[in-house]
Amino acid sequence: MDQARYTALFLAESREHLGACNRLLLEWERDPSAREPVDGLFRAIHTVKGMAGTMGYGRLADLAHRAEHLLDSLRSGRVVATAGTVDLLLRAVDQLERGVEIAAADGDAQFDAGDLGEILTAAAESPAAVAPLVRKKGRRAPPAPDVEPPVREIGRVVQVEVRPGAIMRGARAYLALRRAEAFGAVTGVVPPPAAFEGDAFDGRFSFRLESEASDAEIVEAIRAAGEIDAVTIGADVMTTAEWQVPSAATGGVAARVEAAARSGQVRVDRRRLDALMNQVGELVVARNRLLELAQAEPGGELEALGTRISRLVSDLQSEIIQARMTPVWQVFDRFPRAVRDLARQLGKQVRFEMEGEGIELDRAILDEIGDPLLHVLRNAVDHGIESPEERVAAGKPAEGRVTLSATRERSSVAIRISDDGRGIDRTAILAKAKREGAAAADLETVSDDMLLKIIARPGFTTAEQLSSVSGRGVGIDVVLTRVRAHGGTAEIATEPGQGTTFTLRLPITLAILRALLARVGGERYLLPLSYVAETVEYDTQPVTAVQGREALVLRDQVIPTVHLRELLGVAPSELPLRRPGLVIEVGDRRSAVVVDALLGQQEVVVEPFEAPRGTPPLFSGATILADGTPALILDAAALV
Repeated sequence: MDQARYTALFLAESREHLGACNRLLLEWERDPSAREPVDGLFRAIHTVKGMAGTMGYGRLADLAHRAEHLLDSLRSGRVVATAGTVDLLLRAVDQLERGVEIAAADGDAQFDAGDLGEILTAAAESPAAVAPLVRKKGRRAPPAPDVEPPVREIGRVVQVEVRPGAIMRGARAYLALRRAEAFGAVTGVVPPPAAFEGDAFDGRFSFRLESEASDAEIVEAIRAAGEIDAVTIGADVMTTAEWQVPSAATGGVAARVEAAARSGQVRVDRRRLDALMNQVGELVVARNRLLELAQAEPGGELEALGTRISRLVSDLQSEIIQARMTPVWQVFDRFPRAVRDLARQLGKQVRFEMEGEGIELDRAILDEIGDPLLHVLRNAVDHGIESPEERVAAGKPAEGRVTLSATRERSSVAIRISDDGRGIDRTAILAKAKREGAAAADLETVSDDMLLKIIARPGFTTAEQLSSVSGRGVGIDVVLTRVRAHGGTAEIATEPGQGTTFTLRLPITLAILRALLARVGGERYLLPLSYVAETVEYDTQPVTAVQGREALVLRDQVIPTVHLRELLGVAPSELPLRRPGLVIEVGDRRSAVVVDALLGQQEVVVEPFEAPRGTPPLFSGATILADGTPALILDAAALV
């Protein structure tokens, strides 16, 4: 078996199963009487053990085997769970996660779980043995799974069938073949081993084995490869047709298509998708230029060709974006364990709930928001949720609640972290801000927007002392920096004694952006269309003032105005007679952005933008327009 071919698959599958183990353990901890979590844990650990064995990672397979043995004892009732059982199994999952990373990088020769294996074995024999123990003399662990084939073996045909739905089906077929080779010469493999890697391989294959070993020995060795459904040994040669193996003579193309359709999904390295997206981005720029040139000859062949190419590029772009979309649960999955561990560390009772895990985001964005979300969750548990005694004294349940949810909002995704804790003390925040010069001395109250700006200042904290959890003031500023770097926005809402909600709004994808092109002075700027609710003629709308700030009156609603000329410091010049206003919405906030002219819509490729020192914080990116000139993309959150 070419092990390198399967390492990435082993790593991805193991991470998924061990992530599921964390979820199931927390579920079991909440309801110790439930049987389903234990059954699910057993299946997940068994699968990891089988994959580790298939890959030849003996130490990893042994640890998984011992954890599986404990779970089997719990399932069968041979031992009863104690308060420390979940902690022990969480520790085992942690070590398995570490071992998977080590094994995938260099093999598991360097993996050492210490005495954890012995503790698991002891716990499987006695519930009192959950505390760390040294194995007593004479105690034996259950037999570990074979990883290396027994070396030993005229003319029998062996038929093997890998269990349907088995993980890494091709790898298991390779290992079964390798185990058979230990008994003697293997010839006439149907289908050939190269086909094991294809989507059309259904897990069934046959071969001729010349060996003196008994049928029972051969069957036992092949089954030890794991996930083997059936092994049949006979004296007659099994033909390709009898096995119904796809080939040129038996409708191979149709069979491959059918098998591929059954599989439904293919794992693709994200770097390949990134490269495809970059190429599509260049194609979009070229398409925009082609359409611009075609406008010079309306009704001509170039215009028709440009329209057709535009449609094809749009379809291709849509498919690539869809291929990059990933459910948010792939990031959310690690948070229940983190919240649980932090709550125990702080002596608090916290129930963590997740909603909307099926909502999808571009993988590139999803990979970047994990740390910001963890920052906010840690703040919710540490600063938001009170101790059980405080909550009871305030008339609340002793157990606090933290909710992480994702919802689709037009062409963006809103991720909310809510808690039912003490809320943010605006008085303490304002007093600290005044002492540090972050707020005017005569300011009497703090709005939600200003509150967010204050607590997001680098180094700002109200903690009286440092701890391993917080106190250094490096949380919310990191969150806002990361979120805004990806074209997103952040909001906060808090009520004393009721709790706090952070809302992070993120674009579904960053690579391609549909935007309105506007002119201010002699420059062109883009505003993401997803934030534009409507456009109006500013000079024909009634204008009023609210708290000293100009605002439009639009259908009995008062909307603050933002003059882009003033924000950008554009030199005064003759203004157009009729200026458009772009009414933008970011969450519950609205404003009317006044520009000199609207030039239309464009799909643009977003490029990273490092603003020069002194540049107003108004931009979230840059792009190249169809005519080859650069333009800046406005940050909608900075304009409301």
